[in-house]
Amino acid sequence: MSLNPDQVDAYRAHGYLVLPGLLPAATLQRLREAVDSLLAGASQVSANTDLYDLEDSHTPQHPRVRRLKAPHRHHPAFGDLIRDELLLAPLRALLGPSVRLQGVKLNLKSAGYGAAVEWHQDWAFYPYTNDDVLAVGVMLDAFLPDNGPMMVIPGSHRGPIHDHTGNGVFCGAIDLTRQALPMERAVPLLGPAGSVSLHHARLIHGSALNTSGRPRNFLLYELAAGDAWPLAGGFAPYADHAEFESRRLCGDACLQPRMTAVPVRMPLPRPADPSSLYQAQKNLANRFFEVAR
Repeated sequence: MSLNPDQVDAYRAHGYLVLPGLLPAATLQRLREAVDSLLAGASQVSANTDLYDLEDSHTPQHPRVRRLKAPHRHHPAFGDLIRDELLLAPLRALLGPSVRLQGVKLNLKSAGYGAAVEWHQDWAFYPYTNDDVLAVGVMLDAFLPDNGPMMVIPGSHRGPIHDHTGNGVFCGAIDLTRQALPMERAVPLLGPAGSVSLHHARLIHGSALNTSGRPRNFLLYELAAGDAWPLAGGFAPYADHAEFESRRLCGDACLQPRMTAVPVRMPLPRPADPSSLYQAQKNLANRFFEVAR
């Protein structure tokens, strides 16, 4: 279940990897049922909560959710998967023997209106002492060209950390009118339901509005090597050492952070609503992707 040398080399060179159809059908079904059970409660809320990040068009009568925040705290299926050797084996191949979970989120793009995510680098949100940091994406639906798949710029994880500010605050997005990006190199990450992607925290990526008649749900795990420690001021806080250690998925404990020369921009000043990527990106003056009407 681990990665072969060619796959590791491809990840190092391009900053991402796709493992088509990795999840067994039973695992995929369990995750989908867990999503349905959590979404059933969206009709009871009218504003964002610690679980629901709502589309602007949401009403209790017509629920529309764009993100489930920390779903592993609300249903065991999500915590069980990231502790499965199916995912831990490739993670160890890229991050080393000790791996720590930072966070979990589930981005939902419903048919016809699922929200876009502007171009950004995860590293802009949570810089660490070294950049052995990545995200695992689980495709709960088929990712096709017209349903808003994640797009990446290969090799951009080896470049600079771009300015992610707008309207005087951190907005979690890159303004392409102020910073040129090689958009001609952008590629979509496509695959059948059950496929898994891995992308480096410094890789530039984004996704368009879902204009298709099919959903596009994407479960994302944020992970770091055990000797990577978050920098103060980033979006990777921890309550105390015991809580921090509780996130270790495999390997030995480490009290000696590995320091490497990596570029860092702190995500400051904070936006008015730092709990929602979508709200923060509204501070971007020049959006690249179409917005749902």
